[in-house]
Amino acid sequence: MILNRLSILNFKNIAQADLELSSGINCFLGNNGMGKTNLLDAVYYLSFCKSSTNVIDSQNIKHEENFFMLQGYYDRDGVPEELYCGLKRKQKKQFKRNKKEYSRLSDHIGFVPLVLVSPADSELIRGGSDERRKFLDLVISQFDKDYLNTLIRYNKALAQRNALLKDEVTEASLYEIWEEQMALYGLSIYNSRKAFLQEFIPVFQEFYNYISIGSEEVKLEYTSDIAQGDLSKQLASVRDRDRILGYTTRGIHRDDLEMRLGEYPMKRIGSQGQNKTFLVALKLAQFDFLNKNGTTPILLLDDIFDKLDAHRVERIIKLVSGERFGQIFITDTNRKYLDEIIKQTGNSYHLYNVNNGNITRNKEDAL
Repeated sequence: MILNRLSILNFKNIAQADLELSSGINCFLGNNGMGKTNLLDAVYYLSFCKSSTNVIDSQNIKHEENFFMLQGYYDRDGVPEELYCGLKRKQKKQFKRNKKEYSRLSDHIGFVPLVLVSPADSELIRGGSDERRKFLDLVISQFDKDYLNTLIRYNKALAQRNALLKDEVTEASLYEIWEEQMALYGLSIYNSRKAFLQEFIPVFQEFYNYISIGSEEVKLEYTSDIAQGDLSKQLASVRDRDRILGYTTRGIHRDDLEMRLGEYPMKRIGSQGQNKTFLVALKLAQFDFLNKNGTTPILLLDDIFDKLDAHRVERIIKLVSGERFGQIFITDTNRKYLDEIIKQTGNSYHLYNVNNGNITRNKEDAL
């Protein structure tokens, strides 16, 4: 997947930009707070129909403006594709492919595969289990449409059961309807997550070992209530307790992906460099998985070199400079690492300067 041209109007602090992009590497250089991350977020938005940093759509409109607009012109395996997203305040978001509006935004997910590596990824380690489930769901739903639809159905059944609990309904038959659906959809989701991780974990460990030069052992362990047996029976057994609590305490909405350094939780003992290495390896494994299962994703690298020693930076540069990666967008405050990546690839690149939302191409440096 190649993004050839990107047009932005009133998105966050970017008033207007119209960029002709390299099919190789696109480097965005500037100080913190100038708009580099916002530029990457515009690319992300066209893949996932939402921002990676702000889920409230209207807050992505530039201050004192009434709308934003994003347009992307792609080459998807040799076929030209045009994507459009527009949002006016207090109106419904429009999302179109080749000028035809989607009836459901979920139908678009996976059409433009994309992997983002950013400082916000630290929540995967530090945050709650919901962050790690979101990671699993995001990766799997990009190549498996049935998975996303099943997840939506599970969440609807869960919401109905929670509504009964909050209303303190006692009639068992009303619960059984939704619990049977949760068990059916939950088992499908559990099997998809388990199958994905069986393929994903060895690749993740391979990347981590390469970046760290084999100096540490890392693990990912998937935990789920469904591993304990029939979910409908489990839900029936905790129904009285759940009614007191007012929410559902069993199900795939409580699954977790435990992240370990050796035998200990990464979030307890990992250094800043080890945490960053863990997250980069996780996202590169995500890229590798999507690449093997469909169109080559676009790779966004937002300020990834901070907190890493020179050896780890060098290993990451060698990885992303390899043939297995396609179009790359990189941001940094220091040009040193960008120049190293460019030098190693020998591929075409564009270098941009970003200053207070203004994006200008440095044509003297570009190939």
